[in-house]
Amino acid sequence: MGIIERKQRQKEEVRGSILQAAWALVLAEGWQALSIRKIAEAIEYSVPVIYNHFENKEAILQEFTKEGFRLLNLQLEEAKLQHDEPSTQLEALAHAYWNFAFANKEYYQLMYGLGMPTCETVRQTPEMKQFSNILQETIKELINSGKNPKVDYFLKFHTFWSMLHGLISINLTGRSEAPDKLNQLILQDAIQGFIKNIS
Repeated sequence: MGIIERKQRQKEEVRGSILQAAWALVLAEGWQALSIRKIAEAIEYSVPVIYNHFENKEAILQEFTKEGFRLLNLQLEEAKLQHDEPSTQLEALAHAYWNFAFANKEYYQLMYGLGMPTCETVRQTPEMKQFSNILQETIKELINSGKNPKVDYFLKFHTFWSMLHGLISINLTGRSEAPDKLNQLILQDAIQGFIKNIS
């Protein structure tokens, strides 16, 4: 291995250590407590070393946001492949999205903690764009197989996403006192109502 390759590998190892330390801090103390100083202390490096790899804390958060969407997309694609009909695919996507949110609360809170990403952010982040495409394509297929092919798929995509995100947010923030079984029924009712409305 040459000097250049060795330096590159060392750089990647330090970068990986930074992300590992950041994630450990998040799991222990939450996103709000994350700081460059705490990361530096955790891996016993100076603060400037962190800045050599990440411009600021937001750049580290962006890495985790991308990773969250990568994980979510894998689960959505897997859920969709298990069904042939657009209606059952959309239902499976909704449940996969719901399950991801509660199994990966730290990721989900970061991915949506500051509200819905803007269209420009989605366009510039391939992982977010892929997520949007999975849902939009399925909604398009459902509309095309229904009685009203002129339905605005983009509007319905935002309606579907808002519906899911709203239900999840109510539960993640602890504002819902409904038992889990009732929440599942509410989710199912919302999904079925959405599908019936456009199919």
